Amino acid sequence: MIPVFAIVGKTDSGKTTLLEKLVAELKKRGYRVGTVKHDIHGFEVDHPGKDSWRHAQAGADTVAISSPQKLALIKKVDHDLKPDELVGEYFQDVD
Repeated sequence: MIPVFAIVGKTDSGKTTLLEKLVAELKKRGYRVGTVKHDIHGFEVDHPGKDSWRHAQAGADTVAISSPQKLALIKKVDHDLKPDELVGEYFQDVD
């Protein structure tokens, strides 16, 4: 089972700085690390006019943006996914 933990706190309390240091240390120790940034307000990763945006606007339920260096997956969901749902579905390649 992949260990999961949360870093929570008020805005500008140092959560991201702590996470950056923690990830760097775990990587230094040889772990494969995954992170999730939860945004209760919603977010956009693609922009109007871009091909990936147009795919979603056309009705695609899942859009992948792929390059030789990275992959981004934009997937419509019907509820706020819990950490165990995210880990079970998308984080099989981490320790």
